[in-house]
Amino acid sequence: MSISNDVRGIKSNLRSRYMELRRELSPQTKALLDSGVFDRIIRLRQYRNAKIVITYVSKDIEVDTLKLIEKAIDDGKTVAVPKCVKGTRNMDFYCIHSLDMLEKSTFGVMEPKTEQCQKLTDFSDSVCIVPGMSFDVKGFRLGYGKGYYDRFLAEYSGTTVGICYASCVRWKDLPRNKHDKPVDLIVTENYIRRTNIKR
Repeated sequence: MSISNDVRGIKSNLRSRYMELRRELSPQTKALLDSGVFDRIIRLRQYRNAKIVITYVSKDIEVDTLKLIEKAIDDGKTVAVPKCVKGTRNMDFYCIHSLDMLEKSTFGVMEPKTEQCQKLTDFSDSVCIVPGMSFDVKGFRLGYGKGYYDRFLAEYSGTTVGICYASCVRWKDLPRNKHDKPVDLIVTENYIRRTNIKR
């Protein structure tokens, strides 16, 4: 087995483990954990100072972002969410003013109704909320294996905040390649961890 195939297999096994951990959460427990993450995000200086909040739209097993989206809109921030570009592994981001501007699309996730939304082209003064099945303490992430966020983060220069349940944060390094980019902060229901100080 090649090294690349070996790493791919390790990632697949880890992905299954953390997915199962999340599926085992009761709705009540998940709601409590999500609330803890939300409370810490909105207290972040990086969130308070940002004019634009870039965030994924959460699925059932992910840390909830719907409450964050509504809060950011209420706070007068521009909120941009991803749309997968058909036939590629790239994402565009579109600004939404309410959750009604979303529809179910690729991979069963909610994506912006592009005919109603303006595409975001200027990412200055923004903070990006990054999904992950797991993060290690250095800020490297384990995603779904499609590579969408890896491509976006490679070019994004703003502050990145990985959100995750504490039970899915690893003290051991996650497998990664030389092109992977760590997030600047990890936020869980229990703590905020700085991983990469931007200057």
